[in-house]
Amino acid sequence: MLPTYGLRRVNSGRPWLQNFRRSSIFSSAIPAIQDAEESQFDKPKPKTQSYFPKRGQTLELVCESLAFKGKGLCKVADTGFVVLCDGALPGERFLGRVTRKKGNYAEVSKVETISPHWDIVDAPCEYASTCGGCKTQNLLYEAQVRAKEQQVRELVIHVGKFSEKDPEFSSIMKPIVRCDIQFHYRNKMEFSFATKKWLPKELLHEKEDGASAYALGLHAPGFFDKVLNVNKCLLQSEPANEVLAAIQECWRDPQLGLSPYDVHSHDGFLKHLVLRTGRDVKTGLPELMVNFVTSSYKPVLLKPLVQKISTIPEVVSIVNNINTSVGSTSVGEQEYILHGKSTITEILRGLTFQISANSFFQTNTWQAEVLYKLIEDCADLRGDGSEIVLDLFCGTGTIGLTLSPRVRYVYGYEVVPQAVSDARRNAKLNGICNATFVEGDLNKIGENFGKDFPKPDVVISDPNRPGMHMKLIKFLLKLKAPRIVYVSCNPATCARDLDYLCHGVWSKIFKDVTN
Repeated sequence: MLPTYGLRRVNSGRPWLQNFRRSSIFSSAIPAIQDAEESQFDKPKPKTQSYFPKRGQTLELVCESLAFKGKGLCKVADTGFVVLCDGALPGERFLGRVTRKKGNYAEVSKVETISPHWDIVDAPCEYASTCGGCKTQNLLYEAQVRAKEQQVRELVIHVGKFSEKDPEFSSIMKPIVRCDIQFHYRNKMEFSFATKKWLPKELLHEKEDGASAYALGLHAPGFFDKVLNVNKCLLQSEPANEVLAAIQECWRDPQLGLSPYDVHSHDGFLKHLVLRTGRDVKTGLPELMVNFVTSSYKPVLLKPLVQKISTIPEVVSIVNNINTSVGSTSVGEQEYILHGKSTITEILRGLTFQISANSFFQTNTWQAEVLYKLIEDCADLRGDGSEIVLDLFCGTGTIGLTLSPRVRYVYGYEVVPQAVSDARRNAKLNGICNATFVEGDLNKIGENFGKDFPKPDVVISDPNRPGMHMKLIKFLLKLKAPRIVYVSCNPATCARDLDYLCHGVWSKIFKDVTN
């Protein structure tokens, strides 16, 4: 849920907030946030009990638009009650059965399509209808882009509390920047091993036992313990697909003694397979890192797999992360190099970056070039090398380092130790001396935060999906930096934070800021 702080627009006595320069960059990822779904439509005013559809009731619906999670947004005829349907696309007429109600809207499952949606295309991936990762693949890309732009616009208006009638709104909301590549753009894919293979309803009668029931692929939507077996993913590079296919060929062989991790009994060895694609600095050709995440360190068991995939020319690094926890995370407590080097490289805006197994890097390298150029434009640097940049949630330092040639100094903060180490190494690799990277949790900053660096001219904030903590927002309100560039993979929490930063917050803990 969004924080329940009372909000008010700051009066003209605080001109620095009224004139706050607002720059926000949204990625095209559509996060799964319930509050954002609810913000896209008004709460209905019930007229009669029949206004609300009952669970199990079948309705004829027409999908009007896409909501968060890629779900189709529909309205019940006559009443206008809102329902969401997974797999329904704009213009599609279908029969849907109500599965559950959530107060001001309900969810339905599609029973039968009566007439297809607008902008229909053939999905090129065989798993598109079941995997959940690319559920709008059968929707024309231009239509996907329009839907994403509309979602961001509505969030900025309803959650961010920006008015469409404001003359400045059109200058704030820039058109979406589409990507020129729709497939094979991801430089990182994480696959899971499982003891239970997910099967569609029509194949459930074909029960499989032992190794034939094992799976390596992506979690089926709504299942934490069942995995859709995937032999090829169109999101990752072709060399990465070659590695995936090679592992799929042999890992179930009983003679190898390999077992997938069981999330119920907590037995088993193989947890995840993480494939990362970079580029060789000299040749520009792809280079791959293969990361086996296992429950314990048993290199003898992995040796046959390592020998097989190390013959693929693009594989330059094979590592083993050991994760002894019962959770599903792919980050290990320890890491061992099984083949080649410990990092791969990538080139971004003329700089070379070394990427380790657990370091964060923009997953769409092609679009990251576009994104970072937009960040630089929004930062509106003077170009005289006199400005101080504060890079919050800096990760491996990619944003700050790409800005460093045009500023006086960059101060980066990041909570992940390995990412901070990578940022420092990347600065040294590129001969950059005007950047400092500090390990620290920005969700737990104290009163002394900000005393270790001069007041910045530009703040870059690139938080993860939950957005910025109130402590950090309070700090930024007091800091009064001339320019803030907010980079986000979650437009819902970004819109919420922009409301706080641009319109102020009223509560006891913020009394000294907004009173």
